[in-house]
Amino acid sequence: MPTSKFYGKTDSTNKLFVYEGHMMLYMDTDSMSCKVFPSTLYGTAGVLGAYAVYSSFYSVAPGCRAIVFSRLDGIKEKVYPEGTHMVIPWLERPIIYDIRSRPQLVESTSGSHDLQMINIGLRVLFRPKVEELPRIYRHLGTDYDEKVLPSIIHETLKAVIAQYNASQLLTQRENVSREIRKILTERASNLFMEVDDVSITSLNFGKEFTDSIEAKQIAQQDAERSKFVVEKAEQEKQAAIIRAQGEAKSARLIGQSVSDNQAFIALRHIEASKETAETLATTKNKVYISTDNLLIDLKSLNIKPTPSISF
Repeated sequence: MPTSKFYGKTDSTNKLFVYEGHMMLYMDTDSMSCKVFPSTLYGTAGVLGAYAVYSSFYSVAPGCRAIVFSRLDGIKEKVYPEGTHMVIPWLERPIIYDIRSRPQLVESTSGSHDLQMINIGLRVLFRPKVEELPRIYRHLGTDYDEKVLPSIIHETLKAVIAQYNASQLLTQRENVSREIRKILTERASNLFMEVDDVSITSLNFGKEFTDSIEAKQIAQQDAERSKFVVEKAEQEKQAAIIRAQGEAKSARLIGQSVSDNQAFIALRHIEASKETAETLATTKNKVYISTDNLLIDLKSLNIKPTPSISF
């Protein structure tokens, strides 16, 4: 839609008035220069003032801290906590840092003390030192973690892994993690950071070492199995010796009893006949056996009479 214009001219001066939209200008026909009425300046000043007030405030979210950069003084040493704060528009601007613990995941390939290549994964929980935020921005910037953490983690891993054999990394994993954390904490402290936790997430060995471990485990299992077989045979041997000694002693005692008294044999015959009779009595089949086979002629034995005991 075209802007409406209205032209007018005074009678005493050579000034031409022009109304265009919401602005009123006047033109000096002699000098051909345009000037703005003060009412228009007031509106522009109001808009600029509102923008200046809006730009004077900034908020710091929970878990964050802020520092201020001034065009006159540079980075200020004060660290601003959570909440709303003021700055001078254009001259100052806030820089926000997240101070919560964050993870840094790193995969590194290092050589062990016995020259085995090991792929190790590490997770590091870190956070910036709040009081050192001005120096962090001055020396490292806002992406400080990407600039320094990967390099010191890789260097620390290579230094620690080189002190252990591959087999020790499996059996002493907790000690390795503790030593890595100790060195990383010292290195990160020099770079204005704090390390809260270090943990080994993965530990992978080369194919040759993995095959040797499997072969060693198989050999150990075979050795344990052979040891069990030897122990079992030894136990069976000892059991046979004990059993033979028991049988020999039993035979010696039986022979001595028979030689001393024939009634021992008769007693054994009676016990055997009793067992046979009980078995035949409980069976469902009908069996006919001569009683002569179940009894013994006690008179044919030279049994010495047992002296009677009088009460």
